[in-house]
Amino acid sequence: MHGRLADKLYEDLLTWITHEDLKEGYKLPSEERLAKQFGVSRPVVRQALLRLRSDEIIISRHGSGSYIQRRPKKEFFDFAPIGGVADLVRCFEYRIALEGEAAWLAARRRTSADLKRMGDALRDMDDAVASRTVATGSDAEFHAAIAAATKNELFVSTMESLSALIFAGMTVARNLSLQMDLARLELVQKEHLAIYKAIEAQDPSAAREQMRKHIDNARTRLLTDSVEPDPGA
Repeated sequence: MHGRLADKLYEDLLTWITHEDLKEGYKLPSEERLAKQFGVSRPVVRQALLRLRSDEIIISRHGSGSYIQRRPKKEFFDFAPIGGVADLVRCFEYRIALEGEAAWLAARRRTSADLKRMGDALRDMDDAVASRTVATGSDAEFHAAIAAATKNELFVSTMESLSALIFAGMTVARNLSLQMDLARLELVQKEHLAIYKAIEAQDPSAAREQMRKHIDNARTRLLTDSVEPDPGA
């Protein structure tokens, strides 16, 4: 019960922080005051604040309280599913683990046919970047191709079972990217290309690292401004 209430409060707090124009560095009310303000128990408040800390929306200072570290863009709520924000972000967290290992196996087991499937999806995404259109279908196909390249049906079936959430997350992320400048779209595509090159080179460790970084960056971009590329990358 607490889990679903915490999910709702997490979304309510994100909305409040964003639409009340609370600035970075603003100190949040105490757990007790938040509990009264939103009509929930303090354990529910703690769970919701923990999620916000994990997403680096807030930061806690021992003996002082919780402060806003960064704020979601208002446009996020134009595309995010109402009542499903917590599940959307949770799916990104799960995908970091799941698809990191899928990329590791794909680098070891991929065939030329697998590479062609990934490459075709990459080219479709390149075309979408050039025309500034949403390419959720091609994005999903790229990740599905990597799951298939593992030659382990459990990765494929797990991705299929998550397909609705994955597609929703990609759609929100790509719509947000279209609101930004071209550099953000190009950055996302560079991350996909890095994953492809690691799999093509049959470098499992690099494939895992690039996939985990890409999905973690996507999760961050979902809630805040674009992640900058690594210096010298």
